[in-house]
Amino acid sequence: MSKPAPSLHNKLNQLRERFIEQLPSRLAKAAEQWQQSRLSADEHSRLAPELHRFFHSLKGTGRSLGFERLALLADQAEDALTTAPARADLDAYIQHLLRQLHREQQHLSSHHGQKQALAAMNSFEFTHHAEPVRNKRQRLVYLCDDEPEQVDQLIHHLRCFGHEVVHFIDTETFFNAALARRPDAVIMDVQFPQGQTAGTETLANLNKLTNQPLPAIVLSAHRDFHSRLSAVRAGSGGYFTKPVKPLDLMLAVDELTAPISEEPLRVLVVDDEPEAAAYHALLLEQAGMTTQQVHHPADALTALERFSPDLLLVDMYMPVCSGKELATIIRQQPEYIGLPIIYLSSETDSQKQMSAMAAGVEAFLTKPVKPDELVSAVQLRAERLRLLRSLMTRDSMTGLYNHSTTTELISKTLAQAHRENSQHAMAMIDIDNFKQVNDTYGHLAGDQVIITLARLLKSRLRLSDIIGRYGGEEFVVLLKGVSAEKAATLIDSLREDFALVDFHAGDVHFRCTFSAGISSFPEQFSTESLRLSADQALYRAKSQGRNQVVISTERADAP
Repeated sequence: MSKPAPSLHNKLNQLRERFIEQLPSRLAKAAEQWQQSRLSADEHSRLAPELHRFFHSLKGTGRSLGFERLALLADQAEDALTTAPARADLDAYIQHLLRQLHREQQHLSSHHGQKQALAAMNSFEFTHHAEPVRNKRQRLVYLCDDEPEQVDQLIHHLRCFGHEVVHFIDTETFFNAALARRPDAVIMDVQFPQGQTAGTETLANLNKLTNQPLPAIVLSAHRDFHSRLSAVRAGSGGYFTKPVKPLDLMLAVDELTAPISEEPLRVLVVDDEPEAAAYHALLLEQAGMTTQQVHHPADALTALERFSPDLLLVDMYMPVCSGKELATIIRQQPEYIGLPIIYLSSETDSQKQMSAMAAGVEAFLTKPVKPDELVSAVQLRAERLRLLRSLMTRDSMTGLYNHSTTTELISKTLAQAHRENSQHAMAMIDIDNFKQVNDTYGHLAGDQVIITLARLLKSRLRLSDIIGRYGGEEFVVLLKGVSAEKAATLIDSLREDFALVDFHAGDVHFRCTFSAGISSFPEQFSTESLRLSADQALYRAKSQGRNQVVISTERADAP
């Protein structure tokens, strides 16, 4: 049995303990540097900035981790170095503060001091409790309907799109099940033997009892205003009159259960203080974000390229390169002009803050920042960038990556695969006889087919896979870390399910199929050779009768 993951509280306590353990050597180094700085003006000029940074960092990290006494002493030392470097008793004053810091460190290192420090952690407020980010797209759907005519067809369509479906034929069993295990969505028939509004009454009672409305869609034989109004008052987010078109209902469930952002926000934390970086990264991870830490500004550019963050959280005072200088370097690169950057520092001088933000930085947060304020500031700016990116990189009809973005993402993935010696597979997918669909049923029906296949791919493939609309009725998928054979098996299962989806054009219903060609890396070593190989396999699938998946047998010559 695996051990439970450490809680945020325990992780923060570990950070605090590590900070305390490292403090004696850091204080000893600071004391030595201070003594050296008193030997000559040259030594003072060389070491004063390092001492200033040390006290500044100690103040910020100390406050963030809850060591108020330590932070206060460091603040006094920083202030003395900054505002009164020529005072006559400066040497004696700094020596005094260093001794006080040493005593405070000994106090914190003692058993009693650690207990007090850990107890102080309980005073930290963190009210943002986010659910763990799921890596699966599957949603739990409860279908409550006692009329069997369409139930099997509805269940099939929902399961095709990756939903877990549980069917109930009476409201009481449904009610108890929903209390025991909350579904992601409910499809509720209105009429049961108990009455014509038994379904909506059950929904309303459940929502009142749990005080957490369920995403729900109501099915009804009535089209009148009052029936619709009662469904809305029961908390329904959708209303369908019978007979229901399964595809329309499935798309509505898909909209209702789709998270705002399927991938967690990615934040790069740049701070030369490992404990401070780890502390802020933990707070963001607790809110469902993915983070990466960089402790030297020189490593930030490499991390930007490999991690592709939605936002940078940067300490303002760092050795070798300040936060302002790092922001300027980043802004000089066209691909990062719009990347949000937030400074995090214990600097309280408003003039210095404004000067630092001149490099094109979105916000300045002062340490110690409240956890909820940090999460909100990061979330707001990162989600705004993601929205802007989506408008530029996504196909407007399907929401999948557009042609150019798909090609760029695949090229980056293959470049990394060359370094890591990993394996990937590409699938080129094309809807069979699509022109005939448009000519026979109209372009609106054709659009419905394209959107449905796009949603099928998104619902059944992994978040890490690259899914793009390559043009018209053609799609491309890069399946990461799988062989061509495994990719073919997966795509073939999608092909079988897609062929059973019922589409409607007025009163006429029809079905569609697709063909696919599979190629693999490193057998094909470049994006273009991978695409050409998959395209040739797709051509063979079409020429052999369509509605099938073919694996490429070609192997490109090494570059």
